[in-house]
Amino acid sequence: MNMSEPTEFRAEGLRGEMLRDEPMSRHASWRAGGVAQRVYQPADLADLQTFLRRTPADEPLLAVGLGSNLLVRDGGFRGTVLLLLGGLAELRREGDLIYAQAGVAGAKLARFAATNHLCGAEFFVGIPGTLGGMLAMNAGCYGGETWQKVVRVQVLARGGELLERAPQEYEIGYRHVALRKANEEFFVGAWLKFEQGDAEAARQQIKALMEKRSASQPLQLPNCGSVFRNPPGDHAARLIESCGLKGKRIGGAQVSEKHANFIVNLGGASAADIEDLIGEVRATVLRQTGIELHTEVRIAGEKAK
Repeated sequence: MNMSEPTEFRAEGLRGEMLRDEPMSRHASWRAGGVAQRVYQPADLADLQTFLRRTPADEPLLAVGLGSNLLVRDGGFRGTVLLLLGGLAELRREGDLIYAQAGVAGAKLARFAATNHLCGAEFFVGIPGTLGGMLAMNAGCYGGETWQKVVRVQVLARGGELLERAPQEYEIGYRHVALRKANEEFFVGAWLKFEQGDAEAARQQIKALMEKRSASQPLQLPNCGSVFRNPPGDHAARLIESCGLKGKRIGGAQVSEKHANFIVNLGGASAADIEDLIGEVRATVLRQTGIELHTEVRIAGEKAK
């Protein structure tokens, strides 16, 4: 892409790392995708605030944690990717609540809660992402959903203003979260409530869920977790498998033979391979069953020319 740096970006006072023309395959769990014009990894929350205050209002922004629910098209992303993993990693107990920032991984949150004799966070170990993404889509598994545990959230407005919001300010559903009053802002933290319990029992539950995940999911190959939402009263994996799509391949992308709601990168898959396979699966399931599958995956950027 090799675009020049806008004069509006000023480095004075910033403590994070700016990368230019950065392959997003390095930051997405599919290990595929195009180049981002700029990637900024803030040193901490205050640094991210400063960065946003100095960012042009029309600059496209994309917040990324582990990149486990993201596909950046091969033509790249014209704008700035905000890498929250690392810089937004605070995790602490505050009375009967846990405060976690957006870059905290689900497995780390689950283990931290158990260490603090809190139960009900075990399901987070099965979510391959960070809290920011979990809040944005109400991620869940094994019977639990993120917003079931949220007392309040911390967000950064586009101009760098730090705000706190209550769950009542959002429309929250299955894999869906939307602010009732539209405003461009990013989840940067949350206060979560869990029940007092037995730390050892929580650890054993975490271990059992990890073993279940390892046994049922193709974790040895790059993937993004579940590709499609489960339709009401059914499972996307069952529908995909019933259509004979397990093992279906386009280029280096394949519908996993281990779990039909996973698309894996067998090696060298392009973002286009993955997106085309997603489209093929949706079309086939709709044609054969009459059910339209909707993706959990966020697709960003431009197609290659």
